[in-house]
Amino acid sequence: MKIGFIGLGIMGKPMSLNLIKAGYELVVYNRSQKAIDEVVQAGAEAGQSPKDVAERSDVIITMLPNSPEVKEVVLGPNGVLEGAKPGSIVIDMSSIAPGASQEVGKALAEKNVRFLDAPVSGGEPGAIAGTLSIMVGGKKEDFDEMLPILKAMGSSAVLCGDVGAGNVTKLANQIIVAINIAAVSEALTLATKSGVNPETVYEAIRGGLAGSKVLDAKGPMMFERRFDPGFRINLHIKDLNNVLETGHDIGSPLPLTASVMEMMQTLKGFGLDHNDHSALVQYYEKLADTEVKK
Repeated sequence: MKIGFIGLGIMGKPMSLNLIKAGYELVVYNRSQKAIDEVVQAGAEAGQSPKDVAERSDVIITMLPNSPEVKEVVLGPNGVLEGAKPGSIVIDMSSIAPGASQEVGKALAEKNVRFLDAPVSGGEPGAIAGTLSIMVGGKKEDFDEMLPILKAMGSSAVLCGDVGAGNVTKLANQIIVAINIAAVSEALTLATKSGVNPETVYEAIRGGLAGSKVLDAKGPMMFERRFDPGFRINLHIKDLNNVLETGHDIGSPLPLTASVMEMMQTLKGFGLDHNDHSALVQYYEKLADTEVKK
């Protein structure tokens, strides 16, 4: 079985390398030649276009920035749809709007090409370590067949429902993560402004009900002033745009998400959107005229 992999960015490149480590044959494509060269050096073949990758593959994985890029690569000229063989399967692991996933899946189905939407959580560290959480939408038989491939990139893969359900689940994930980061930021800013060491507060509360993976992952980044991106603010803004668009379309109110979105947009205005989303604490620091540090 040969796997095509399209999109070798901050997430896609380590994911493709993990597939090679697991023994899969890959043919890869990316707009940046440098990324292609790096993965080819690890054992992959270079593709010339999305169409070429699809023609040479049984499974085609896409890992792209957002809905427009996925639709262009899969449905556009010289795209995956033009090259995919009947019976092959496309796994889109991008985080996009659920409606876009359903549109892509419908177009592929008309050519007898199967489809799973399978966005991930875990950021660059999870992509490198192969410990991503993968949320999948599609048919159970397709999910079961592709599970070994997914498990080569992640520590868990869960079928959430029909096509689009994977991205609905990812949107729910991004709501929870964003609001948790905002809550941690607000709490540690309060502690600092009150004269209490935020590291001490973190150690005191992490074992109780306030403890969470978000607190453990992002709290130390805040008081140690480490904002190098594992997941950039501008990417979280992209995801929250999809959250708000979907919520508006189906009539599901999102007041907390909207508030955190405006915080992130404020940081974007300050040119801080390339920082890790733990830098949301800087929004509160500007309001409170303080700096969270141990």
